[in-house]
Amino acid sequence: MGSAIKVGVIGVGYLGRHHARLYAELPAATLVGVADVDEGRARDVAASTGARAFTDYRELLSQVDAVSVVVPTSLHHRVAMDCLDAGLDVLLEKPMTVTLAEADELIARAEAKRRIIQIGHLERFNGAVRALAPRLTAPRFIESHRLGPFVGRGTDVHVILDLMIHDLDIILSLVRSPLTDIRAVGVAVLTPHIDIANTRLEFADGCVANVTASRVSKDALRKLRIFQPDAYFSLDYQKQEVIMARRVDGATEAGLPAIDIQTLPIEKEEPLKAQLSAFLDSVATRRAPLVSGREGRSALRVALDVLTCIEGGGPVRRSPSGET
Repeated sequence: MGSAIKVGVIGVGYLGRHHARLYAELPAATLVGVADVDEGRARDVAASTGARAFTDYRELLSQVDAVSVVVPTSLHHRVAMDCLDAGLDVLLEKPMTVTLAEADELIARAEAKRRIIQIGHLERFNGAVRALAPRLTAPRFIESHRLGPFVGRGTDVHVILDLMIHDLDIILSLVRSPLTDIRAVGVAVLTPHIDIANTRLEFADGCVANVTASRVSKDALRKLRIFQPDAYFSLDYQKQEVIMARRVDGATEAGLPAIDIQTLPIEKEEPLKAQLSAFLDSVATRRAPLVSGREGRSALRVALDVLTCIEGGGPVRRSPSGET
């Protein structure tokens, strides 16, 4: 890959400090600096990673080639625009932006500047997702649950943009057909925003996905179940495990269909580390990232449509071409 890429991290709260930790460990990167409006937090993370601390992220931009932007969602557009204007490649945490207009502006600016913008949809780099994707041929029904106890993070946005958007992005990447119908319900329980939500997605090819996300559940659960004509898959994001069941030739002694059940071989790796490594590779090779700005926008669009369903009380329908 050549010489190490000079990188920085803007925003070193809960997730940003892990970006900094991993950049400091990866041989393809040289972590130059970390920036945070909380001076004490910036200094602590800088001290633990051997980087410089900044309270104004703009002072960092001239010293690096690429950055991770891990600030509150409401600041994504402004900070990422400054980074792109400074000629930097950007890994922008999800959700990409607050509005589609902001996302479109970032995409246009990145293209004009010939800069890479990768969106931090972490589950794309989960070993279980990587093992599952090549085995899917024609998904017919998908059931997704992403549930967890209340931890107080991400409460500046609805659970759709905080948690559900992970699964919306994964489903869009697995179902190669236009989305035609969205129905959803949601409730605010502990915050002013929606804390638990369910949506039903229908695709032009007949596939249906039922997606639930909650940040007010007793126990953590992050699973994806997929049915297709020849197989059933159960994916556990936390364990990075996929169980596959499929009918095979023959029958049991009781005359029932013979079923082969197996756990798929998976190369397990910390998903965030895999994501940062992929970003660094895109920066070095100028290859398009796995999760581009346009894919980040697609996931954002569906998430906002889900929110529209909940707040407006009615379904969102699109033509088979995908237009609303």
